[in-house]
Amino acid sequence: MDPSQKKGMLRLIFSPRMLVAFVMGFSCGMPLLLTITVLQAWMKEEGVDLTVIGLMALVGLPYTVKFLWAPFLDRYTLPFLGRRRGWMLAAQICLALAIAGLGLSDPAAYPWLLALAAFLVTFFSATQDIVVDAYRREDLTDEELGLGSSLYINGYRVGMLLASGGGMIMADFMSFQMVYLIMAACMLPGILTTLLSREPIVTEALPRSIRSAVIDPLLEYFSRKNAVWILAFILFYKIGDTMALAMTTPFYLDIGFTKTEIGTVVKLFGFWATIAGGLVGGVMMFRLGIHRSLWIFGFLQMVSILGFAFLARIGYSVPALCGVIAFENLSGGMGTAAYAAFMASITDKRFTATQYALLSSLMGIPRVLASAPTGFLAKVLGWEGFFYFCTLTAVPGMLLLLKFARRPVKAPAPY
Repeated sequence: MDPSQKKGMLRLIFSPRMLVAFVMGFSCGMPLLLTITVLQAWMKEEGVDLTVIGLMALVGLPYTVKFLWAPFLDRYTLPFLGRRRGWMLAAQICLALAIAGLGLSDPAAYPWLLALAAFLVTFFSATQDIVVDAYRREDLTDEELGLGSSLYINGYRVGMLLASGGGMIMADFMSFQMVYLIMAACMLPGILTTLLSREPIVTEALPRSIRSAVIDPLLEYFSRKNAVWILAFILFYKIGDTMALAMTTPFYLDIGFTKTEIGTVVKLFGFWATIAGGLVGGVMMFRLGIHRSLWIFGFLQMVSILGFAFLARIGYSVPALCGVIAFENLSGGMGTAAYAAFMASITDKRFTATQYALLSSLMGIPRVLASAPTGFLAKVLGWEGFFYFCTLTAVPGMLLLLKFARRPVKAPAPY
């Protein structure tokens, strides 16, 4: 890359549009673990029954069914800031208030009021996700989607780290109520970014009824060539990686790593490797295009699973663990960036919120269903055999690329 290209790339990375993508990623990632990790710790500290703590997982339901109200956000525009920014601002303000309300709850005395507050947090968080995904698709060109998606994902991870790691550390020095009030204030960067950003210009005719906002996105998508194959690809592209990662913590403990080593190498070192992977993947996608990147990153993602099999064979080794984590998280970050950019690129701008919500909900299915039998498989196959099996399960996702990844992505594309 010559100096002028480097300068142009740096100018793009630090452009206002990319900064918006990063900050919006932070705003979307920060609330996620406030109703999982941090809330579980607070309820445990307050002596809440473990059964109730387990049932609190149900408050995350809005994340998996967000496509149900996405058409409403495509159809209607609030009377301020435009079609996307209006809904973003409304969702962010409601989310900040819900997080503050969750912090003012009493887990021991009123657990069901706590559950209601947590549900409101996930509902407004999922709503923010819908609108931010639509905004990013409409604000960025097809060529910028890869880099924009990688910066969004990196911002998302920074937000998650602040909420989980930062929230747990702060809880040792102050009350959980104060932690949640601080997290509510952390929504301010997203709110300010929404107020200062531009509204995307969409030239296509927008849906004029709820029926057109619900039915037309499905008709438009399934009228494309290879529509079903693309859905299958979304289901299978990261399935091997997902299955392998579902059992890594028991695996590390089983071969002799301490919890401190796991926390230091896997969580902290691995976090920065993932961030680097997302950024490197975004830059490479800008030069290679989304489809070619899906091939390269998918292959690296598949090969990285073999690192766990190698670790299972040699046993305890901190240097080997560092190498395996660096490669897996780097390639995983690259693959996730390409995956998100691809899904955004195939949405029709008339129905961005609805189509992307459907696709991203579909993306979450393997995380639940494919992860369920991993413990049984590891027990039957042994750790080394299990990771070989996970590597093989990544092959169908790569082969599905043959059906449609031979020409540039355009949206809506005539698949």
